[in-house]
Amino acid sequence: MQLLDIIVILIYFGTMIVIGLYGSMKAKTTEEYVLAGRNLGFFMFFGCMAAVILGGASTIGTAKLGYQYGISGMWFVVMIGLGMLLLGIFMIRPLYGEKVKTISELLGKRYNTETRYLSAVVASIYTLMVSVTQVIGMGTVFHAVLGWDDHVSMLVGGGIVLFYTLLGGMWSVTITDIVQFVIKATGIFVIMLPMSLYAAGGWSNLVSRLPDSHFDLTHIGLTQILQYFLLYTLGLIISQDIWQRTFTAKTERISRTGSIAAGVFSIAYAIAISIIGMCGVVVIPNIDNPQNIFAAMALKILPPGVLGLVLACVCSALMSTSSGTLLASSTLITNDILKPFFFQNADEKRLMTVSRVVTLLVGLTGIVFAIWIQDVLVALDVAYAILSGAIFVPVVLGFFWKRATAKAGFYSIIISTLVIIAGLAIEGITSTNPIMYGIAVSFLVMIILSLIPASKEVVVSNETAKQEHS
Repeated sequence: MQLLDIIVILIYFGTMIVIGLYGSMKAKTTEEYVLAGRNLGFFMFFGCMAAVILGGASTIGTAKLGYQYGISGMWFVVMIGLGMLLLGIFMIRPLYGEKVKTISELLGKRYNTETRYLSAVVASIYTLMVSVTQVIGMGTVFHAVLGWDDHVSMLVGGGIVLFYTLLGGMWSVTITDIVQFVIKATGIFVIMLPMSLYAAGGWSNLVSRLPDSHFDLTHIGLTQILQYFLLYTLGLIISQDIWQRTFTAKTERISRTGSIAAGVFSIAYAIAISIIGMCGVVVIPNIDNPQNIFAAMALKILPPGVLGLVLACVCSALMSTSSGTLLASSTLITNDILKPFFFQNADEKRLMTVSRVVTLLVGLTGIVFAIWIQDVLVALDVAYAILSGAIFVPVVLGFFWKRATAKAGFYSIIISTLVIIAGLAIEGITSTNPIMYGIAVSFLVMIILSLIPASKEVVVSNETAKQEHS
């Protein structure tokens, strides 16, 4: 890497820090700190949503899968895009009118206080683990490009994200995400994809050089595709970091159309990154670690200056998701655990202080976990497995089945979480079965406990729940 590229990356990092300082001046209340005042227009909302769902795992992980399995490596991110489409089409309308800050707050309104606390714990662990994957990704990029030690790389990258998120909350995250979205889209579609194809000798040469299996849409395996659906499509529909973004839109229409647009963009992104990985097979046929293929391709094929921009693109993908999930995790802990127990009567100034302290502690925990785990896709799989298996059924039935009861929602989350953790421990974290076990058990518990008559059990409808908590 030449001096010009280093300067470009340093300018990018400096911009993120300045934006953090600016965001700290705009975020005066907890509503502004966690939801940017619920005031985003379409372009801002779409850019932020696309930025948060397409993080380092999406970029680095899909390039790795494209290198190993060809075009079928796209299914990882395609399922994320499908989740966004389903969210926009089916979930935004009932979700947007609730005027809540977190998924746990909604479950508390629909079921009971205990369910709110329990789901907050599960969802905060999930969002923390997603943030961990992005820190791992930053370590991968800095190590491959700058030759830094992995641990040092994670500390630096995670520290920058923690700094600007800590200061300005969602306002900082929103402004940085727009910058990052523009850099990301330009870097992938305008620079990296065409130059990768050129370096590989064009599409026709790619077809002649690669095995036919690399052009088979199911080469990665139907079981793996099913796992991606269970993990990412179902998980994304009920993901706190995604829900938190839907609440930032100015209107329901913007939230719905922006979510659908982000889903379409994600599918295009998945195809582009998979093709870049496929080009890597021709350009760098014997790479030691396929997880480094994106950075290695950039180093090999891009000229000075342009290389710095594309590497800033990778950093932007990592930072946008990391900051969003970091803020989501701290919001869950502050809003649904600490505030009801310890800060019920706290004023805005004190709640802002609590929010920033929790963000700091969650960020530091995420960096420590990243150094410990170090595998980007493994960390993401564990996070989504727990979320999809334990939270999906209570949320969906809570929206669309009025007979679902508070007792059923509470025990559904507890039992399915234990089933998933036990299944992952027994069958391994790459197994699809624990997720299906968790969903099946969650569904059965919800149905059985909701239908069993009990003298003291009250079936709470959405309308009644709203009245009780008004």
